[in-house]
Amino acid sequence: MRADVTAPETPGSMDTTDRKKPRVPLLVRLIIGISVGIVLGLIAQSNDIEWPVRTLATFSAIFGSFLSFAIPLIVFGFITPGIGSLSQGAGRLLGINVGLAYVSTVLAGALAVTCALLLYPILLDGKSLSTAANPEDALLAPYLEFQVDPPLAVTTALVLAFVIGLGITALPNKRLLHLAEDFRDIIEMLLNRVIIPLLPIHIAGVFANMTYGGDVATILKVFAVVFLMVIVLHWVWLLVQYSVAGAVGKTNPFAMLKDMMPAYFTAIGTQSSAATIPVTLQSAKKAGVRSQIADFAIPLNANIHLSGSMITITACAVAVLTMVEHRDPSFTEMIPLILVLGVMMVAAPGAPGGAVMTALGALQSVLGFNEAMLALMIALYLAQDSFGTATNVTGDGAIAKIVDALAGRKGDAAAEDADANRSEAAAEA
Repeated sequence: MRADVTAPETPGSMDTTDRKKPRVPLLVRLIIGISVGIVLGLIAQSNDIEWPVRTLATFSAIFGSFLSFAIPLIVFGFITPGIGSLSQGAGRLLGINVGLAYVSTVLAGALAVTCALLLYPILLDGKSLSTAANPEDALLAPYLEFQVDPPLAVTTALVLAFVIGLGITALPNKRLLHLAEDFRDIIEMLLNRVIIPLLPIHIAGVFANMTYGGDVATILKVFAVVFLMVIVLHWVWLLVQYSVAGAVGKTNPFAMLKDMMPAYFTAIGTQSSAATIPVTLQSAKKAGVRSQIADFAIPLNANIHLSGSMITITACAVAVLTMVEHRDPSFTEMIPLILVLGVMMVAAPGAPGGAVMTALGALQSVLGFNEAMLALMIALYLAQDSFGTATNVTGDGAIAKIVDALAGRKGDAAAEDADANRSEAAAEA
């Protein structure tokens, strides 16, 4: 996934069943779910039968209620240890790297929102769902509604995560951090074993219902437009990142970007920043980042720098608002979302779709997304998940180069000696 980071698995962390059974990629399952939902909706619509769509709608309603229950837990479970662990082990370079990663992520979101607000009125002109008053009025009602109230509000979970996370950084011992990490592991299991596997069925139900209401053509056109615009913005932002890195590091940005291409294409296949770290490290060093800096910055950025994910989430959010609520949000309305997401992305979980799952809470609390809008958001995001991951890891090289340049060569004899020792060891080998 990542656009998100998947924690590297230890040899014993994967059971024998997982090794023997190849997993169908989430994107493939998502496409199957969307296709099944559309076909089922068309058949039900043409034959004027409701029960197949209402059956899926019932599952979607129950799953959506459970997802709303889980969102505050996801927010708290990942952000608390994410913030609590930031003070460990890197000193001044940590501050520089984290600051650059946050600025890059926020500016990427601002770029995406600006382009979306300028281009969507033209590109998505007339492409809105059929019901003007309330998009849910056109949807078939489920047979059963099962409402589960969240344990706390999303905003409360976010503030509580900040308070406890920052408190953990000030504690002399890390017992509370270990507890927070254990809770994060529980939530990650919930994502990996329950929520993510059931998402395609949930998406199928939403698309079947919207197809039955006559909105499938609009949805697919919006998907195509958003997909193309997001890919273009990914590359625009990569060019910006490497232009800045080239200027600061006095290096040819296009040569660096060319050296990082193995990481880009590897990430498209792995859909994981963490799984791509070995290739990203090799590419960054080839692009001129000193070994000592690359060994520190690349693994760190794999967890905290998600400019590609930010571009996708914010561009998709504007598209969903345009399509469902028939309105273009203002830039000032989107600023709080961008600033909050910049922090939330630091702790996005490692499951496929983890970045958008973490962002659901902010979309709900800041923009007022309902369950149908959240489902569309998930589908839009996951459709290009691998390209967002590729943008994230490629941008990590630019951040590492800037950190390398800002660290400077003065007083870095140890780093140079370490590089020399590595070279000597490689030559002897």
